[in-house]
Amino acid sequence: MAAGSVNPFNLSDSEEEAERRPNVTTDTQRSPNGGASSGPPGNPFATPVDTEPPTLLLSSNRTSPSAEGLPVSAAATAAMTGGTGDTRVSIDAIAAQLLRDQYILTALELHTEMLEAGRELPRLRDYFSNPGNFERQSGTPPASKDQGLGPGGPLNRAGSISTLDSLDFARYSDDGNRETDERVTVLEFELRKAKETIQALRTNLTQAAESELTSQERKKHKSSVEFQDPIRQLEKRALNFLVNEYLLRNEYKLAAITFSDENDDQDFELWDDVGLNIPKPPDLLQLYRNGGSVASSPRETVDVAVSMELGDLPGNYTSQEQSKKPDLLQQQQTELVQELEYQIGLLNTEKESLAEQIRKMHSEIQILKRCASSPPSAPLDLGGCPTSGPPSTDSSDLPSTRPLDNGQYLDIRAGSTVEDSADPPMTQSSPQPQTQSHGKLKSRGPVHFDQPNRKLSPAFQQALLSFCRMSSDSRLGAEVSRIADSEESVMLMLGRCLPHIVPNVLLAKREELIPLILCTACLHPEARERDQLLHILFNLIKRPDDEQRQMILTGCVAFARHVGPTRVEAELLPQCWEQINHKYPERRLLVAESCGALAPYLPKEIRSSLVLSMLQQMLAEDKADMVREAVVKSLGIIMAYIDDPDKYSQGLELMLLSLADPSERVVSATHQVFIPAFAAWTTELGILHTTLIPSLLTRIEKLLLVGGEHGLDEHKLHMYLSALQSLIPPLFAVVLQNAPFTSRAKLHGDVPAIEVTRFPRPASPLQDVATIVGSRETVSVLLSLYDHQLEHEGTTGWDSLLWVVNQLLPQLIEIVGRINVTSSTCVHEFSRFFWRLCRTFGKIFTNTKVKPQFQEILRLSEENVDASTGNGILTKATVPIYATGVLTCYNQEEDRKLLVGFLEDVMTTLSLSHAPLDSLKASFVELGANPAYHELLLTVLWYGVVHTSALVRCTAARMFELILRGMSEALVDRRAAPALITLCSGPEFSVRISTIPAFGTIMETVTQKELLERVKMQLESFLEDPQYQDQHSLHMEIIRTFGRVGPNAEPRFRDEFVLPHLHKLALGNNSQTVEAKRIDIATQLFEAYSALSCCFISEEVMVNHFLPGLRCLRADMEQLSAEHEVILSSMIRECEIKIENRSIGDAQGSLSIASSLVGEDAKTKFLSKMGQLTTSGAMLANVFQRKK
Repeated sequence: MAAGSVNPFNLSDSEEEAERRPNVTTDTQRSPNGGASSGPPGNPFATPVDTEPPTLLLSSNRTSPSAEGLPVSAAATAAMTGGTGDTRVSIDAIAAQLLRDQYILTALELHTEMLEAGRELPRLRDYFSNPGNFERQSGTPPASKDQGLGPGGPLNRAGSISTLDSLDFARYSDDGNRETDERVTVLEFELRKAKETIQALRTNLTQAAESELTSQERKKHKSSVEFQDPIRQLEKRALNFLVNEYLLRNEYKLAAITFSDENDDQDFELWDDVGLNIPKPPDLLQLYRNGGSVASSPRETVDVAVSMELGDLPGNYTSQEQSKKPDLLQQQQTELVQELEYQIGLLNTEKESLAEQIRKMHSEIQILKRCASSPPSAPLDLGGCPTSGPPSTDSSDLPSTRPLDNGQYLDIRAGSTVEDSADPPMTQSSPQPQTQSHGKLKSRGPVHFDQPNRKLSPAFQQALLSFCRMSSDSRLGAEVSRIADSEESVMLMLGRCLPHIVPNVLLAKREELIPLILCTACLHPEARERDQLLHILFNLIKRPDDEQRQMILTGCVAFARHVGPTRVEAELLPQCWEQINHKYPERRLLVAESCGALAPYLPKEIRSSLVLSMLQQMLAEDKADMVREAVVKSLGIIMAYIDDPDKYSQGLELMLLSLADPSERVVSATHQVFIPAFAAWTTELGILHTTLIPSLLTRIEKLLLVGGEHGLDEHKLHMYLSALQSLIPPLFAVVLQNAPFTSRAKLHGDVPAIEVTRFPRPASPLQDVATIVGSRETVSVLLSLYDHQLEHEGTTGWDSLLWVVNQLLPQLIEIVGRINVTSSTCVHEFSRFFWRLCRTFGKIFTNTKVKPQFQEILRLSEENVDASTGNGILTKATVPIYATGVLTCYNQEEDRKLLVGFLEDVMTTLSLSHAPLDSLKASFVELGANPAYHELLLTVLWYGVVHTSALVRCTAARMFELILRGMSEALVDRRAAPALITLCSGPEFSVRISTIPAFGTIMETVTQKELLERVKMQLESFLEDPQYQDQHSLHMEIIRTFGRVGPNAEPRFRDEFVLPHLHKLALGNNSQTVEAKRIDIATQLFEAYSALSCCFISEEVMVNHFLPGLRCLRADMEQLSAEHEVILSSMIRECEIKIENRSIGDAQGSLSIASSLVGEDAKTKFLSKMGQLTTSGAMLANVFQRKK
């Protein structure tokens, strides 16, 4: 069947195509020979004689993608015709033949199937990825030039300028129908696309033609930095493509998407969309590298004007040009305007040059005047006046105005290249070398050069020199051609050049420019240029690091010292204000540090108003911790330079705001810098001990008052107490400096050194008393007089110390009595405060002023204990704070004896009074945190162990539990365990029961086997001895202790001792007849089993003890508490499932893995559900439901 002009886009596997083609295998291919005879009957590549190739899709001049496609196909055909069944044609040869015969869709389908199979053919990939293969639409296919057209007409499908990716294959169905309306639709669509492309090309050409500058304009503006040719549409599209390519290549995907959206008229996937026949340039990186290394001359051509008479032109040329006169006139006018503009530019340049000469002349005149007015005995003047030769002030010696040049020779402003004098001197007059002062430039007179004895005309000589390739008409050329010869001209030159230099210096090396920028900003005469230079300084580095910020700050301080407070306020502060809200925290940090560094050099009214407000705003609003930390430090510096008393309230507000900051580093900076500086100011105002400290104490009292109703805010209490603690060194300095002996303090002879441990270690140098007072020698002398005054002469007339003794201490002791003794945080904070206060004011002050006030309140008698309400003073926080904050300040033998005696008396008094033991417990907890006091506490407890009263022995047994956790095992074995066993040997059951928690703590913390065996034997005696069988309280204490220490105890001890005895106790509780006791035991057992269920328990123990104990407990809870019974049932089910899973794991040989997984699952579930015990019974029924 002859194929007539087949549309390649309708090629498919439909029935019509099957009828047209012979039965072939998958890798069929048409023969490239259009009219060759057919091969053997079985050859799948044979082509019938009457078959003609279809009309080509593309142009006739498009050849096969590969030159070897034809021989490969021919070889393949010859091989197949040979009749050998083993030979197979390669896929690449088939692809080459399909492309050669223009079976594009078949090739595309083959390409798609190969991609899906993971076998991509390079030939097909290169062909279909090249859009140039689908652009041209003219010509005739070579296979159909000599053949008739088929029934489809002269044109069944026009060539398309689009790629195959833009074609709509969906409009061609697989049934093979080729109706006329479909062909018309396709042709209309392609015609519309062709017209749009033609219109776009015309637009591009028009815009390109309109944006072209003439050659004269390009020559004119070639070296001008300020002028730039307007970008053409073609250039814009090319740059857009390169920019988008750069963004994608460097993973700026979001930026590339945004850029593509803003240029929706351009296809960034295809370079050919930029324009026709335009080669693609290198990428942006290569362009940048090449562009930075090529040094091109700013001026390559010379403008030459040639005149010609009209009559000199040939006649035929004249007649040809008559029709173009309007265009020529317009062009001439344009050229004339351009030439005039060029002349205007040269005149402006000459004007600037003359103005510079005038300024230089004025400078020279001033220098010469100074030389003339200087005494003759001072030949070396600072102005650099020449010492040899008379100074010439005649203007005729100065260089005359140059004629207009064409920018091709160097204009040395200080001298003349071509002398106008008729008789030029033949010898060079050079000034004598002389010494110049630092920072001054030497003023030079006119310089004369040797001139040749020639008679060349000046015009010829100047034209000859124009061949020297020099340029002075650009900005840089103008700067190079003018050599600065005075300080002012140097500053002007630097001010002009630095803004162009800075952007081209590497970021890592820009700090090297800081001295140059600062020097220019200091000395430049124009305010606008100075402002620009300071702006460059603060924006020199985008994100300056610590070292770079230090350099900038050092420069700012040097600038401030040089220019004075007025210019600092007018020029530097605005730069800080502009960057106060900069997006980079490093820049805001620079502002915060600058405010502190510049504080000494600002006007005092600016320090206390503008700068203080800036820092306050940054402290309240800035989100970066490091910025707020720098703000607090700068505020501390500002406080040292404020002398307006009205700013005290604002300073107090800033201090409280800084202390309340959530960042620890900001709070630390407040204690190290701000509070010492603020305290120094209040000391000068005389309100440190009369206003500042009382205001903090008032806030603490209000806090305690509110805390009694709604709960104490411990964070605020810590904030106020830490502030008071930081104010102790300044307060002691006030006491020393206002003492009666201050006038007798003389520094003479050998001054005794201060003991290293005399003062607590300061948080910063500003909290060191020696720094506050002035020197360590002064403090040493004052301390000697201070101790002598307290010990022998008293405090009469010592107002500051009397305030501390009579007002501060009583108010503090009253506050201490109002805090909650069970709050370990509050006790610790006040203890640290009193410890630092006593250590700072000294041992004599502590013994004679502090301890007597506490002892007066803590009278150790039963009258101070209200046994009924527990509101006695011995039950308050005063006891632990006195014991841990005052009695531990000094560690000598008498101090330790006093502490031991106080604790023994408190323990005895509270025990005999049946009072709460919270104050004693708080003392033991606070002291037990320091291992240095463990021996001392054991001494106190041994006093209780051997006491005759059983109440005191019970209290001692209870205290052992509090100090054993941090105690060394050796000390436990040597002193604690024997004391506990001694208590157990007593006749009182209450004392023995009191030792059980301490034994449990030993089980939990000690690893020595011998010690654990002794504890186990002691506990076993409690459980096995018949005399303890009816001791309900003992059983309760043992179960409670087992539940507390069981999860942390040694596994072997837990499996062999704890769980079996819990099982026995649960079994025995089933037969308990007293319901109240049964409920108590069941409740304690439930809590103990709940805690132990989170531990890993072996299968044997689980089956023999844990599950039976739970079942016994459930039997009790069924009658006593349905709420607990539900949870126990769930626990039992979980344990049974755990055992089943372990059995399955044993069968599979993975017991350990299965057990751990199930155990962890049970832990997680149970821990999440135990917190819901307080919920209603209806909800508890679903707590332990398994997941479906």
